[in-house]
Amino acid sequence: MQPDSLTFIFLNAFIINNFVLAMFLGLCPFLGVSGKIKTAWNMGLAVVFVMLVSSTCAYGINYLLVRFNLEFLRLICYIAVIASAVQLVEMVIKKFSPALFRTLGIFLPLITTNCAILGLALFQTNRDYNFAQCLAFSLGAGFGFTLALVLMAGLREKLELAEVPDVSTGAALSLMLAGLLSLAFMGFAGLGG
Repeated sequence: MQPDSLTFIFLNAFIINNFVLAMFLGLCPFLGVSGKIKTAWNMGLAVVFVMLVSSTCAYGINYLLVRFNLEFLRLICYIAVIASAVQLVEMVIKKFSPALFRTLGIFLPLITTNCAILGLALFQTNRDYNFAQCLAFSLGAGFGFTLALVLMAGLREKLELAEVPDVSTGAALSLMLAGLLSLAFMGFAGLGG
């Protein structure tokens, strides 16, 4: 598989260099929203949408900034686009699913400051991806983020039914699970670049 093929870019962002479990970006929602599978799935879909919109807009913004020699405005433009996309998602969820809006709580507006989304825009710009590659990269990163959330939520739900020593409950157990998941995903590191 060629390193610049769309399939490789998607799989690289989805599994090999997973933003959460291999690059450690977006840990706040990963640890905060991964208590229930349904909530994790919905948050993951919101992040996929925001990543897709941000990636598409970042590609266009970067094209304009390079054309007019204004590359120094890249970061502030990307942040403005991400904040706008999150506001759109927040309004849609509040309108169509108030229960989900309450469940996601503070973590929904925190997508704006999610370093995984900003990292996506910066990584695709630094790698000089074309438009199709940007879409594959954003979808791979978004679904990889969702995969990490759902895996963590599934483990946490299973462990609610298990007897766990008092010393390793709560945050300690969540961090141990995150570390084990990360170790498992780091096994894919030899496959990508």
